[in-house]
Amino acid sequence: MAFNDYRNIFKPLKVGHTTFRNRFEFSPMVNNFVNSLGEPTQNFIDFIESQAESGVSILTIGASPVDKLAAVDFASELDVTTDEKLCGLLLIAEAAHRHGAKVSVELVHAGRGADPDLIKLPYVLAPSNIPVPGRSQYIKEIDQKDIEQIIASYCDCAKRLQRCQFDAVLVHAAHGNLLTQFLSPLTNRRNDIYGGSFENRCRFPLMLLKALRGAVGPNFLIEMRVSGDEMVPGGMHIEETIEFIKLAQEYIDWVNISAGQIVDHSAQFFCMPPYYREKGANVPLARAVKQNPDIHIPVSVVGGIVSADMAEKIIAEGSADMVAMARALLCDLEMLKKSYRGKPEDVRPCLRCFGCSSGGIPGGHINCAVNPSLGRTAAYRKVVPAFEKKKIAVVGGGVSGSQAAITLRKRGHEVIVFEKSSSLGGKLNDINKLPFKDDLLRHTEWLIRTAMSCGADIRLNTEATPEIIAAVKPDAVIVAAGSSPLRVPIPGIDGKNVFNVLDVDAGRKKVNGRVVVCGGGASGCESGLALAMEGCSVTIVDQIPKGSFAGGMARTTRNMLLYLLSENKVELVGSSVVRSIDETGVTVEGSDWKYRKLEADFVVDALGMRSNSEIAEEFKTLMPDVYVVGDCSEVKNIKYANLTAYDLCCNI
Repeated sequence: MAFNDYRNIFKPLKVGHTTFRNRFEFSPMVNNFVNSLGEPTQNFIDFIESQAESGVSILTIGASPVDKLAAVDFASELDVTTDEKLCGLLLIAEAAHRHGAKVSVELVHAGRGADPDLIKLPYVLAPSNIPVPGRSQYIKEIDQKDIEQIIASYCDCAKRLQRCQFDAVLVHAAHGNLLTQFLSPLTNRRNDIYGGSFENRCRFPLMLLKALRGAVGPNFLIEMRVSGDEMVPGGMHIEETIEFIKLAQEYIDWVNISAGQIVDHSAQFFCMPPYYREKGANVPLARAVKQNPDIHIPVSVVGGIVSADMAEKIIAEGSADMVAMARALLCDLEMLKKSYRGKPEDVRPCLRCFGCSSGGIPGGHINCAVNPSLGRTAAYRKVVPAFEKKKIAVVGGGVSGSQAAITLRKRGHEVIVFEKSSSLGGKLNDINKLPFKDDLLRHTEWLIRTAMSCGADIRLNTEATPEIIAAVKPDAVIVAAGSSPLRVPIPGIDGKNVFNVLDVDAGRKKVNGRVVVCGGGASGCESGLALAMEGCSVTIVDQIPKGSFAGGMARTTRNMLLYLLSENKVELVGSSVVRSIDETGVTVEGSDWKYRKLEADFVVDALGMRSNSEIAEEFKTLMPDVYVVGDCSEVKNIKYANLTAYDLCCNI
């Protein structure tokens, strides 16, 4: 694409009494960079500044509760409820405005979905007594006094943010939060003026929006997020959502279209779509809103929008006025600038893996599987030139080896990469062939292209030996030799009908009919899903309990994987040890010590990987400065491989 050839996404947009500089908003995600009092740390301020530097029109800070008594659903959220927090809030606004971005906060009341361990009341508030599985079973049905207090809390928080130079608030009326609980016939079973008819179900949300507009005046922006469809039987669907927006638009400046319910495991992944779900899945819902002749406010859409090209298409076809993005921008905060300058191919593609969400750890801070600088501060926020230039040999050109080469070259070091195969990328070249891994395929192509052009001396088809490394006389050696399939001594594991999961995923080996996958980790579960989607009858077996299958994945991604395994009729057999394999199937021993036969035409060995640590030992006698990164250090995941390589190379 030629320089500045985007016709729509970089055009200004009138929103309320304000003009946005382009059509991008940074969608809210909780970053967890707060202290125990809910105040922003320096990491928080740096993170906000990096978001603003991306070039978006407006960035929104993720889910902040309007009160601490009953509204909280997530730990480590920004506290906007008291004047004690004014200084920190001012610092946030200053960081955003420094780079020309407007800044907002997503205000939320979780209602029945509030976390009982975080709220101050012994019960949760909801329109009707319908508990959420796994949350508090003690519910107080909201009365008039509660309604007035909740409205006052929203207004109080919004006015405080307005005083602290924020530009907007986002009212979260989606994903099964309190306002949605009133709107939805699934969760509102009241028989008073706040329940029953559509008009009554809209009453409280409209009262709140009207009061909020009155509190902040006409110039302060109000955005509202709604689920175009709750994606659950008996829930709210697009027809009623449109009717509600028609009523709400009197009080808000623009509407953001999402989908799903966060508190329902079968609909959670519609709110935050992982890579199993199609990109831009909410665009048809936004289009229905945008093209309704009775809706006259701007429409934004969120959910699986991965590139400027995709955003351009959405706006050009009239499906929305704006796009809200988070993960794609977190993956590459230069995405808009690179695209604007005519180099969209330089943008680091997002995996849509949700590794960024709280670091995959409850309460953990935001980071990224493929952008190791995200959420970092001080020396790790940006790559800085090295004071002393060195010659570095890198053994292996997989994820960590490629990351090492790219980072070292940015610092000005001379780099020689030795890769024994004919291509960089390592194991990514095997697992990116699965039908739902097109994001990973795009990333693999970017990684190879970027590493090959970074200025390193890359020697393919060259297996490193101590003699070869010694000959180039490096100042340091980085061993990124990866991992190999674990060979478990099971009788029959070398049978003609047994193939390793990498060979199956890559398509080097073909299976059909009845398939038993030995190994219930993420690799085995994803391989099993792909085979089931191709028509195989699949059983996955592991010695771990069935409830622990696909462990280590981000919660939302794992929930959808398990849902899809069920939908594709994949049988999960847990707490069973594989004892032997033959041409008819797999014999396992259950927790009851009884043996059973899982019949199969083919068996997939997904029993794990082992570190190639012995390769690292070969080089440690050469010099003191020999470092080990990625799987060669410890077999984990893409995030660990990138992070260990990046951190090391920022310090050499």
